[in-house]
Amino acid sequence: MNENELTYDDFLQRLTIQDVLIDAGYRLNRRDGLRYLSYVRTDSDGRRVRGDKFLVTPKGQCCFQPPLLRLYNIISFIKEHPQFFAEYRAGMSGDRLVNLVCNRLLNHPIPDRETRIIQPRRDTRPFNIEDYDIHRFDPQDRDTQKKFYFFFKHRGIDLYTQYAFHRDFCLATRHRPDGLSYTNLAFPLRLPKEPEKIVGFEERGRARMDGSGSYKGKAEGSNSSAGLWIGSPAGTALRDATHVFWFESGYDAMSYYQLHQKDNRDLWKAVFVSTGGTPTVEQMRGVIACSRSARQHICFDTDTAGREFTDNLKKEIHRTVKSGIEPTPERKAYLGSIPAGGGIDSGDTDLLPDALRSSYGKYEAAWEEVMSMRSSGLCHPDDIREQEKLMNGHYRDFRNGLRDFLGLDEKDDTRFVREEPKAPCKDWNDELLAVIRKEAAARENRPREEETEQERRTGYHR
Repeated sequence: MNENELTYDDFLQRLTIQDVLIDAGYRLNRRDGLRYLSYVRTDSDGRRVRGDKFLVTPKGQCCFQPPLLRLYNIISFIKEHPQFFAEYRAGMSGDRLVNLVCNRLLNHPIPDRETRIIQPRRDTRPFNIEDYDIHRFDPQDRDTQKKFYFFFKHRGIDLYTQYAFHRDFCLATRHRPDGLSYTNLAFPLRLPKEPEKIVGFEERGRARMDGSGSYKGKAEGSNSSAGLWIGSPAGTALRDATHVFWFESGYDAMSYYQLHQKDNRDLWKAVFVSTGGTPTVEQMRGVIACSRSARQHICFDTDTAGREFTDNLKKEIHRTVKSGIEPTPERKAYLGSIPAGGGIDSGDTDLLPDALRSSYGKYEAAWEEVMSMRSSGLCHPDDIREQEKLMNGHYRDFRNGLRDFLGLDEKDDTRFVREEPKAPCKDWNDELLAVIRKEAAARENRPREEETEQERRTGYHR
């Protein structure tokens, strides 16, 4: 990296969230009267746009937008709202946009970057499973299981987890015209509406002897835009799922299951999906359409890309829920106030009936109290939790009333929750390996005869 280049740390130290809000077209609302600085957007006539407001935290490093509790710093704000900035172009990387905007605000010139155009290959054949020799994992046959050992050992995924997902992975060997052949662990890609049809493979290679990374990719000709890996220990169909878990790889899905199945006995009935990398609109819409009433668990990585994938999936869920609402005259004004990609609770509450406005007022007052207690550093965690419980109760009352007003059935109000591996782990396989290392260290101080049956069978601890 050039020694004159500025880093994210430089941006966070030299800029405040207020600098970015002003550049994005917001201005200080001096008449708001809240305990936080308030920034609002105005229209061409200078009038305030209702419902478009950000509040700034006391130290000026973050902002948030009622009624959501999520905090944005200057980096995440720019990535989440690229359309507010003149530098943005369709398809631009979020990191590139952050660099351009922050360097401009700091009057720090950066060199132009040459645009590279990569021509796509035009001779790729559509995926055909007949081009592969398939070796499957049989829970009743130890000989079939041995070939999988080197693909799962370095990931810490034990035999019991392999048993649980044995229908949903295989070894695939592709024979090439030059006489060479390659065998990879394959997670079959399926279409949500046609799960019996395999349209590609998410592939993972054996770990290299030197400990460096192994091959990962997708089989040639795979339908990566619509196909994704779908697995369930109980064989639950996507249309029958009550819980759907989203991951970026099949390894992460199996790792999550291994970490949590003892504490959640119903996990074996859930459906696990892997996008095999960047989630596409077709993948997201396909799964949501087939599992509308299920709770969506967003388990993507915690890095920048994972956060972006999470936000894109949330927007698709919001879009799906909103599309099921009939825009009657009494609802039209409120629906029109919902920002693009926003949930049904993000519109202008002043446009709701009196009873709903009152319900929302109780929630917002409790929400402001939670934010104040968190930022003060003077409140006991138990007191904060009690206030959060009160706030969540008010929100449930408001949400139920809002759903009735908008004519939504509860099954059509798709719910989601964000789940993240414990810091500093980036993904679920990182957390699984960290747990295994911790357990191995503890085992060094216990008698050998206490090892478990699973440890004797897998040998992963040796």
